[in-house]
Amino acid sequence: MKILIVEDDSSIADYLVKGLTEAGHVADRAGTGHDGLMLASQGVHDVLVVDRLLPELDGLSMVKALRNMKIATPVLFLTALSRVDQRVEGFEAGGDDYLVKPFAFSEFMARVTALARRPPLTKIEPVLTCGSVSLDRLKRNVNVATHVVDFQPREFALLEYLLLHQGEIVTRTMLLEKVWDFHFDPRTNVVETLVSRLRAKLGPEGQIIHTLRGSGYMAKE
Repeated sequence: MKILIVEDDSSIADYLVKGLTEAGHVADRAGTGHDGLMLASQGVHDVLVVDRLLPELDGLSMVKALRNMKIATPVLFLTALSRVDQRVEGFEAGGDDYLVKPFAFSEFMARVTALARRPPLTKIEPVLTCGSVSLDRLKRNVNVATHVVDFQPREFALLEYLLLHQGEIVTRTMLLEKVWDFHFDPRTNVVETLVSRLRAKLGPEGQIIHTLRGSGYMAKE
C-alpha cells in the first residue's frame, strides 16, 4: 500500500512512517494541510491519514477540498478531537473512518488495511429515470415525457435526491439537510411547499412522488 500521512506532530508522523515501512508499505508525509492537499490531489495513494488540527489548512477543509476535486481516496482521520459531534463533522466532511489519539498501532494498521480493501466508488450515474421522468445530472436538465421542463436549482436538487433514492423512504429531515443544508428544523413547511411545486411542474408524472404520511416521501413508478 501507499499511504499519505498528513500530520504536523513530527513524533507521531515518524512513528507511523516507521511502522508502515516495517510492515512493507510506502509512506509519504506532509506537515501542513496545504502540502497534504497538494500531495493527495495527485490521486496516487491508497489511503490518506489526516490529522484535523493542521497548520495552513485544517484537516476538515483539506478533505472537503479533495472531495470537491472528485478525489475519492479513502480518508482516516487521526485526531485528538473525540466528541461525537466532532466525529460526525469528520464523516460529513468526506472522511471514511475516525481514530482518536492516543491509539494502538495494531488498530491503526487494521483500519488502514480495511480502507484500502474497499472497492472503488462507482462512477456517477449521469441520467436518473423514473417512469417518463429523466434527469440529466451533467446537463442539469429534466425531461418529462417528450419535453424539457425548466427547474430552479432547489427544485432540481430535490428531484435528484428523490430519484437517487428511488424505492426508499426519504424523510423530511434528510431533505432539509441535503437540499437546504439545514441541520435544524426551521419549523416551516418549506419541504412540503417545494414538493408540491415539483409535482405541479411534472404534471401527470408528478404521481411518481409518493407521500408516506408520518414518514416522508418516496419516488417510484
